[in-house]
Amino acid sequence: MEGKGALGFWGALALVMGNLIGSGIYLLPATLAPFGANATFGWVVTIAGAMALAFVFARLAAAVPQAGGPYAYADAAFGPAVGFATAWSYWTLIWAGNGAVAVAAVSALSVAIPALAPHAAIAAVAMVWVFVGVNVRGVAAAARVQVVTMVLKLMPLAAVALLAGWLLLTKGGAAVVQDAPVPLAAGTIAGAAALTFWGFLGVESATVPADRMRDPARTVPRATLIGTAAVGVIYLIVSGAITALMPRAAVTASPAPIADFLGSALGGATAQIVALFATVSALGTLNGFVLLQGEVPRAMARGGVFPRWFGHENAAGVPVRAHVLAGMMVTAVTLANYTRGMGDLFAFVAAVSLAAGMLAYFVSALAGVALLRGDTVGRIAGLASALFIAWLSYGLGPEANAWALVLLLAGVPVYWWVRRVVASGR
Repeated sequence: MEGKGALGFWGALALVMGNLIGSGIYLLPATLAPFGANATFGWVVTIAGAMALAFVFARLAAAVPQAGGPYAYADAAFGPAVGFATAWSYWTLIWAGNGAVAVAAVSALSVAIPALAPHAAIAAVAMVWVFVGVNVRGVAAAARVQVVTMVLKLMPLAAVALLAGWLLLTKGGAAVVQDAPVPLAAGTIAGAAALTFWGFLGVESATVPADRMRDPARTVPRATLIGTAAVGVIYLIVSGAITALMPRAAVTASPAPIADFLGSALGGATAQIVALFATVSALGTLNGFVLLQGEVPRAMARGGVFPRWFGHENAAGVPVRAHVLAGMMVTAVTLANYTRGMGDLFAFVAAVSLAAGMLAYFVSALAGVALLRGDTVGRIAGLASALFIAWLSYGLGPEANAWALVLLLAGVPVYWWVRRVVASGR
């Protein structure tokens, strides 16, 4: 099987960092601009929470080195019913979130090709299917794409840090934009943190295809912790630079704030070039999450809580059926909201997918408390992570949580049907 043992440390690190650095850092500055300084506090809280969650996943990966990530840990800690609910939540987060990532890629590309803007939903769907095709070829092929896109996506972010440093060194305080302050409030910070967590979706990425890793008990924890910490530093530098050095109104109105920030100093052509890098960044994330949207139902099918049909693999060891079904669902969600503008479409799909996935992260954190006996630090991190996720769910608001509840309840008849089939021995 091609996929078996296909990923070493660098491939796992590329999967983690590539999934984390994608649409979030390129689009979130515009979404967060109205929050003012609350957004900065939101980033700080989210980075701390993400590191706690990464620590829990790292410890769980060493203790339970099985494929499936959140599903495997929930099943081991609380049994098949909770395992299914966790996996369904996580799978919903992935396939629904892939629509938002694809929209982010189109948003960046529209800076260079404005004619795409009116057809954002259709272009996003096309991108999803391109990467379904890539992943169907095998895990090794997807890993090669991930490594290349990770290197490319870091280039414009490094340029933002260098430009910000140069502006502050040459202009000092005069380079800092003086916008009207936004009052700090706990609820507003929670709302900002809920959105910034979008930039950390994928902290668990290396745990899902654990059986595709070389030496998973060592590779997965290292890639998870190192990748999350590195991305947290990058986010703080880049988001801080945009917030401090670009007018809030301009950031809010921009479809690609990083491209506009660099373009304002280096020329309009630079903005278009950076927009292409931003597109590559989002596409790298899409590639990584499309991999996961097939691996999660594969692990569920092997665990007996999802139809065996989803566990069928082609000659390359890829669950093609799971990929195709998830691609169809991404298509449906994205096209159903075709009339929304790119910014609204991204914000809506991102919020709903986040809300749907919170159950998976919450249960994974509690699994850390239950499974990491004798590991006091790990259990404390698990409890802190659970409280953090509950707070984020509150910050997402009632509309997103209501949509998420509908998506989660849709899994109930699937679970009972599968259990009946298993019980009957068919």
